Amino acid sequence: MTHFRLSRLLACCVVTLATLISATAGHAAEKQLRIGTLAPKNSLYHRQLQEIGEVWRSAQGGAAKYVIYTDGSQGGEAELARRMRIGQLQGALISVVGLREIEPSIGALQNLPLLFKGWDEVDYVREKMRVSMERKFLDKGFVVLAWGDSGWVRFFSKEPALRPGDYKKMKFFAWGSEPEQQDIMKSLGYTPVPLETSDILPSIQTGMINVVPSTPYFALASQIYNSAPNMLEINWAPIVGALVVTKKAWDEMPADVQFAVRVAGDKAGLEIRTKARQEVEDAVAAMKKRGLVVNRPTPEQMREWNELAEKLYPRIRGTMVPQDTFDEVFAHLIAYRASRSK
Repeated sequence: MTHFRLSRLLACCVVTLATLISATAGHAAEKQLRIGTLAPKNSLYHRQLQEIGEVWRSAQGGAAKYVIYTDGSQGGEAELARRMRIGQLQGALISVVGLREIEPSIGALQNLPLLFKGWDEVDYVREKMRVSMERKFLDKGFVVLAWGDSGWVRFFSKEPALRPGDYKKMKFFAWGSEPEQQDIMKSLGYTPVPLETSDILPSIQTGMINVVPSTPYFALASQIYNSAPNMLEINWAPIVGALVVTKKAWDEMPADVQFAVRVAGDKAGLEIRTKARQEVEDAVAAMKKRGLVVNRPTPEQMREWNELAEKLYPRIRGTMVPQDTFDEVFAHLIAYRASRSK
């Protein structure tokens, strides 16, 4: 081989190597996770998402990019689910409202009013159903990385109210993506107004709605309580949520990255559940100092609420919650309560 040909061959090799390096660098730069959530910036939920992101970035290496969109900047929960499906987001931290858009059976953990008497019951049922629930999400193309919750739903209203009948003259905020719930409310004489989360504050300020079912933490963070300064102290239902990522994004992670993210997700979920529950009481205390009135129902009034819940269950079964999942939740609760009474 002549010196000229050897030089040309070496030159070609150098160019090819440079192209491969450039392509590899470009591929690394494209590695990214875009996560959406309604949670406020700098909140407990945002901070936990950041910690998971740091673990992912460190394990992924290269120019991996992790972006969190907070405060519902990517839309409501149903919209976040849609954006994941079309690839605009790779993941989201959302409540059952958004998770139901992926797998309807998840509604059993949040849409059964006054069923759970404490966090121990919520934890027990969720853990009993966790494996099968995560499998259902996987079948729909999503991987659950962390389970969390954000407190009990209480009713915040402009005027004080203690009985179920007191609320029939009021206009309720209702999730726009839950028409079944709206139909049930209407059939019982209540007035739901379907809105997105971002519409709650201006709507209650203008009188479009005058009662908001909300966790105390969200009521404090969003300043809802300033316009709806009466809170009914009943644990209507837990707000349960999860961090999910698309199976496509998950499958693109090497095994060691998946392991690291799994561990980080479990840790974040525990941190969210532990601290969020404490923040319920902290939020109520903070709002009381600023004028919130806490209305506690009497035993007689509480019986009326329990009677309402009993009327709701047959309407929820098979509509908001699939029949088999509904029955499974009740079976787990009966077993748990029986074990505790021994």
